[in-house]
Parts: sequence; C-alpha cells; structure tokens
Amino acid sequence: MILVNKNTKILVQGATGKMGNAHTKRMLAYGTQIVAGVTPGRGGEKVPGTEVPVYDTVHEAVEKTGATVSVIFVPPYLVLDAGSEAIDAGVELLVVITEGIPPQDTSKLVLRAKAAGVKMVGPNCPGVITPGETLLGILPGSIFKQGNIGMVSRSGTLTYEIALALTEANLGQSTCVGIGGDPVKGMEYPQVLQWFNEDPDTELIVMIGEIGGSAEEEAAEYIKKNVKKPVVAYIAGQTAPPGKRMGHAGAIISGGKGTAESKMQALKAANVEVALTPKEVAEKVAKLMKQPAVK
Repeated sequence: MILVNKNTKILVQGATGKMGNAHTKRMLAYGTQIVAGVTPGRGGEKVPGTEVPVYDTVHEAVEKTGATVSVIFVPPYLVLDAGSEAIDAGVELLVVITEGIPPQDTSKLVLRAKAAGVKMVGPNCPGVITPGETLLGILPGSIFKQGNIGMVSRSGTLTYEIALALTEANLGQSTCVGIGGDPVKGMEYPQVLQWFNEDPDTELIVMIGEIGGSAEEEAAEYIKKNVKKPVVAYIAGQTAPPGKRMGHAGAIISGGKGTAESKMQALKAANVEVALTPKEVAEKVAKLMKQPAVK
C-alpha cells in the first residue's frame, strides 16, 4: 500500500458543507480515521451527524489531533487559500476533490506544495483508497477489495468500472490513486508508478489513461526505464474525434497529439499489456497473476 493506511489521521476542510459532510460520513463509515473538520467560524462544533470536532484553522486541527492529511471539499475559489493553509500547517498530503478550480490557482498551489515537500493528489479527482483500511474522497468503497494490485488513474468513473471488474474476478487492490483529469494537477503518473514499484504489497500495476495531453506517453517512458513490475493499461477515448473535448478538461486531442493510438503505441513499446476494454483489464491481470479471472 502507498500514501495512506488505517493509522493515517485525516482532517477534512469543508466538512460542514453539503458535499463535504456527506462524504465525511461515508469515509467514517468505511473506517477512515477522520480526526477533525475545519470550517472558519464553526470551531467548537461537531461535524454534523458525527462526533468529529470542528476547528477554525488547519493549524489548530493539526496541533490538537496530529492529522497529517487534508481532504479538501471547499468551493473552487477557496481551494488555493485552503490548500495553502494546510501546507503552512504542516500536513504531508493534500487530496483535492474540488473541480472547476481556476488553472492559475491550481498552478500556484502545486508550486507551493512542491516547494514544501507536500504530496498533492488532484484537483478534480475521486481521491485515494487503500481497500480495507482507509478511504479519502468520493470513491465507492464497497467495490474495492484488499489485495496486491496498485491502480492509478486520470478518470474517476473508469477507476470504479475497472476496480469492480478486478474485484469480481477476485483480484484485490493494494491502493488506488485517482490523480484527476485536469491539465494542471499535483501528482502525475511517474510519482505513483515509482511508489507502487517500490511497494512490497503491490505485485502488479494497473494504469488507466485517456486521450489528451502527453501524460501517458511520459508514463510509458518512465515505465520502460524504471518499473520492474508488470503493468496493464487501458486508454479511454479510442473513438473520440480530434479537436473535441471528451470529459475532462485535459481530455482533448490537438495538433494530432494526445490520441489514444499514440498513447497505446507508447505503452506497448514499454512492454505494457494494453487492454482494449475495461473487462479485458481484469482478464490480462488474471493471466499475469496466473489465476483464473472468475467471479
């Protein structure tokens, strides 16, 4: 497993808002160790429907609870301030769920996190899950199964579909990381691939990509040079017309670059098993793991 486990202490910025509150309760129900909520002006209260204390500042929350991770559910125009506050308070990992953040704000936050040595997942991502231990974000915990397959993805819904296919084939996951689909984001494929490659609990890596940008080609180059474990990949958008945005802000083909075909060719050249459908991912994983892919 990477990034988080059952002992990780989590705080939620925006835990008293509608979305933040709903998902805070879901994370708690999964078993995530949420120790604090942060909403300025609401200090001394409890996160609605829970016994989790609310603090006015991240600094106070970290000081009182020892939280090392912040999950951010605040509105887009507040994310830069919220993330900066968490970095200044000394958190080690930011998981930014919010979408629609101005790219300039994201760029500033990514640079601040990098300068402080803080890991950042997102924005516009489903979060992170170490199955059976802890869930951060909006991932549907019930479809994941504890195991030894690491997953990294730009797409939330494809993460769910492929995780379910793996689980139904009795193929469990070590940790799943949704890095988000925005063109500007914190964590990229190579960082997560490196951690999975070094993780003793991960035997095989599943990488889920999509059209647009060059992230998958760069990941293929990294895999070719550095990753010793088997990798199975799936690229979404194989039938997308050039110049049309499909889904995420980052999923747009321009100038003949960023096509599914170019990404798949790069991955195959790096000895990655490339699946043509989500279901085929589970079949290829089962074959590499030398076990039958059956429910």
